[in-house]
Amino acid sequence: MKIVIIGNGISGITAAKTLRKHSDHQIIVLSDESELFFSRTALMYVFMGHMRAKDIIPHNKKFYDDNNIELYLTRVRTVDFDSKSIILEDDNFIDYDRLIIATGSKPRLMNWPGKQLDGVQTLYHIQDLENIERLCENMERGIIVGGGLIGVELAEMLHSRNIPVTMLVRESQYWSSVLPLEEAKMVSDHIRKHSIDLKLNTELKEIWGDKKKVKMILTNTGEKINCEFVGLTVGVQPNIDFLHFTKLEKNKGILINDRLETNMEGVYAIGDCAEIRNPKEGRKNIEAVWYTGRMMGELAAHNILGKEMNYNPGVWFNSAKFFDIEYQVYGSVPNNPREGIGQLFWKHPKKNKSIRLVYDLSTKEIMGFNLMGIRYRHEVCEKWISEKTHIEDVLSNLTLANFDPEFFSSYERLLVDAYNQETGSSLKLKQKKSLYKVLNFLSK
Repeated sequence: MKIVIIGNGISGITAAKTLRKHSDHQIIVLSDESELFFSRTALMYVFMGHMRAKDIIPHNKKFYDDNNIELYLTRVRTVDFDSKSIILEDDNFIDYDRLIIATGSKPRLMNWPGKQLDGVQTLYHIQDLENIERLCENMERGIIVGGGLIGVELAEMLHSRNIPVTMLVRESQYWSSVLPLEEAKMVSDHIRKHSIDLKLNTELKEIWGDKKKVKMILTNTGEKINCEFVGLTVGVQPNIDFLHFTKLEKNKGILINDRLETNMEGVYAIGDCAEIRNPKEGRKNIEAVWYTGRMMGELAAHNILGKEMNYNPGVWFNSAKFFDIEYQVYGSVPNNPREGIGQLFWKHPKKNKSIRLVYDLSTKEIMGFNLMGIRYRHEVCEKWISEKTHIEDVLSNLTLANFDPEFFSSYERLLVDAYNQETGSSLKLKQKKSLYKVLNFLSK
């Protein structure tokens, strides 16, 4: 069987590795971005000097040769699903028996006037990093447009080179479309403390340039800001333009069933470009995160090899870093109060640390955890959410979740006190922090 994978990212390479581990079928990988698979989430650390470029490449060329994976650097123009042929940019074609589409995301660029100027940049591809390096040589101020994770990463990158940064965020607080208000305000204040000029309730209107280079931006408030760089970080969208005039069913992404199959026989879609028709409760149709891409790659390979399995990503989780504030989320944590949902929130009076527990008011079942500056164990939080554990059982045993080093302060007792004060309960912490107790709990 001849299996072709379009895409050389985490999803595509995981699929290739899994296929090779369990079969001797012919595997071809097509990529137009980079010859070798790299860790996209680590690009900022290369720029900041924390890692070398070779450190973010898990597999060198020898990996492809040793595993008999054929790698071609080429752009796909379209796919003829009737003839099972992939049409390349040079009009050559590659036929397939099974096809995996793993083309990932592309930055959302909107329609701002001036976005084509030199100095307007995204942060997604490895080529973007190379171009930002070039632009930094004569940069006196950088503008970051957007209040998401990539935006704050790019702001930190420029800040590490002592380049003044202005961030334009259209919401009333940083990332308030995702974070609850208290956490969003905490991060907004923290960004400003790092000398970032954070402008809230502000949008980009136009980008102005001279001799095809960025010179200034105009905001929706009428403010003009001189700059040599504009980082556009307003989200991503599935990279599927080359499939627009095909029979493949699409919405925002390529529509797939629980086995990751498209409407075309023998064709699968995985990762950021895929859209689940019927997502599991608490999950979105499209989830552009690293671990779901890896899971989909493994699952698509098994389904192609005849071991039919349905996609089940489990309890939602994610993590990030806002300069030096670590962020973790498990389960469902709405950014705004909702009817029928209780929220227990504690914030350190002086430090950027907070804990938020979300639970069902009627059943008292735990629904989610939101953590800033404090680490909780993924497996413990997932078990509680999956088993719909009562909020008071969670609070009583909360030290089981704490994953901070031994010499760090623990705040679980303060959270229990806050719950008792809100509800009139007399709940007490039952457990002390112990790896043995954690392992015993997880084994039950």
